[in-house]
Amino acid sequence: MTKHVWQTLIKGGMVFDGTGQNPKVEDIAIANGKIAMRGKNLDGALAETVVNAKSQWVMPGFLDIHTHLDLEIELSPGLEEVVRHGTTSVLIANCSLGLTFGAQRKNGEDPIVDCFARVENIPKHVLSAAADKIDWTCSSGYYKHLDAVPTGPNIIPMIPHSMLRVEVMGLKGSVSRQPNNLELKQMASLVEEGMKQGYIGMSTDALPFHYLSNDPNRRIRIPSQWCSWKELKVLTDVVRRYDRVWQATPEKDSPLEVVKSFALTSGRLFGKPLKVTAVAVMDMATHSGLVGMSKTLSGFLNSWVLKGNFYFQVLASPFKVYWDGPINPLAEEIPIFRELNELDLEDKQGRLDLLSDPEYRKRFRKMWMHGKQGFNIANLFRKLNREEFSFSRKLNEMVIYSGGCENWVGETMAELQKRVTQWQRFSTGARNAEEESHFSKFPENSKDEVDFILHVFSEYDLGLRWTYVSANRNKEITEDLLFDERFLPGFNDSGAHLTNLAFNDANLCGLQMAQSRGLEKVSSLVKRLTRLPADFLGIDAGRIDVGSQADVIIIDPYALASYKSDAQTKFIWREDIANEQIVKRSDGVVTHSWIAGNLAWTSEYGASKDLGVKKFGRAVRAINGSNQ
Repeated sequence: MTKHVWQTLIKGGMVFDGTGQNPKVEDIAIANGKIAMRGKNLDGALAETVVNAKSQWVMPGFLDIHTHLDLEIELSPGLEEVVRHGTTSVLIANCSLGLTFGAQRKNGEDPIVDCFARVENIPKHVLSAAADKIDWTCSSGYYKHLDAVPTGPNIIPMIPHSMLRVEVMGLKGSVSRQPNNLELKQMASLVEEGMKQGYIGMSTDALPFHYLSNDPNRRIRIPSQWCSWKELKVLTDVVRRYDRVWQATPEKDSPLEVVKSFALTSGRLFGKPLKVTAVAVMDMATHSGLVGMSKTLSGFLNSWVLKGNFYFQVLASPFKVYWDGPINPLAEEIPIFRELNELDLEDKQGRLDLLSDPEYRKRFRKMWMHGKQGFNIANLFRKLNREEFSFSRKLNEMVIYSGGCENWVGETMAELQKRVTQWQRFSTGARNAEEESHFSKFPENSKDEVDFILHVFSEYDLGLRWTYVSANRNKEITEDLLFDERFLPGFNDSGAHLTNLAFNDANLCGLQMAQSRGLEKVSSLVKRLTRLPADFLGIDAGRIDVGSQADVIIIDPYALASYKSDAQTKFIWREDIANEQIVKRSDGVVTHSWIAGNLAWTSEYGASKDLGVKKFGRAVRAINGSNQ
């Protein structure tokens, strides 16, 4: 009887190993969580399990470099919604938010709920449930926790800047003033401790529409927004010394500040390049010039002039957002909408009172019609597609997803408005008695788009769900960004915006784009989804080398070619987090997924019964420990 040497043998697959080289048909043996052997015609009798991968693609598991799964790890550590799409490693603590320093509940403050709720559109009860489980108080304690919790994917944590400020200054101090010299030294010391412990870097945030969510802070921006350039320079100098990564979001309303802060990547100016990954480059529907500006800026920062190491992140799919009535992450960008977002999700009456207030309605009208009429600068910028906000306020681009009448699904707000107006004028246009009942409640002047949309928000509140594609509408431009060497795939925002965004499958969408261009392009993109980001982050991942951790996936190329991401969107109720979530279902595309040699997912049986029960992935530490 032949003794089993390997746990798993993957036979006859077309292997894309993450190097970018052309694929080759070979076998891969897995033993003790590692890649044990690669080659042709390996003996299946030596393996406990043989998987036939003929005509399939075998590759390293994907890295998801922009997630907010920090809280979900505490409630559902298997991260099934991640694993099913071929992702085996996730980067957390992005955008200055995370759990590195524990719950930080002091003096009645609740920083996790206050910071995450609006910025990442996660309901407060979900945040509180996760925060209640926290029993550590420092960065070393967090790694100890991550080492023990039964995570599915590998977890890559960072030092989150907002929480760093709270740790040193308290929440109140962190959103009201600059640190004194002692406090700044303490922050730098905590970052240094984190780098020594293996954290791959630090994240900050400067997007001007990220606000706190609890009283008395609802009109105050999150702590990282209060950072001066001096503070940023001191903290990133520590990151630079350890050759780690700064994840950043830019101050979008100030181009000069963007250039000034991102110039910190420069090796020529500061002696050694600082690795920077920034959110994000997209083909905005309301501002066609941003793509060119992003390309120019990236090229300049990485040129021989500055000698930087800078990547914008890019999303490999249309940026389709789901609005719950007037509530959506894009809404925070517009001050009039932000007033509605300041209220808790459960405060329906508060939103109704605001929408009924004559003064608010007057301001709402001014905002909604800004640039739509007359001859003025705003109108000119709108015609030139150089608008300030990413939401166009065009009814014909707002598509009803659910709520109201069943027959409204798939109809644009403009189409609905037209039929309401027709019914009001001629008593025709309603499809049935139920719709007539709805039409009868609209204001008499529904031809006015402001009165129409205010009624929709007031009457249906969160119950009417609709969609809007704010960026990446043009597939050719999106593909161009995806394959551009100046950018990194991965602005997926997994784990955030539970009812607004669903990009867990974005890496598969990118792979599908590459597939249409041939195997050489597939090889290139596999590298950009695996080995390249792993090397940039300075971690041991994203490869199928003998001796490396066996994070391996199998892709069915025929299922991938026919996959329709948008058609596979659905809302589910999740008992594990006690909330609804929008998800994608790429089932059948990823046929197998192993994490550290553990079979985590198959298209035939779904998630492993051990996923989230036994530890599969590891808490990842940086492998470049130099302080030079």
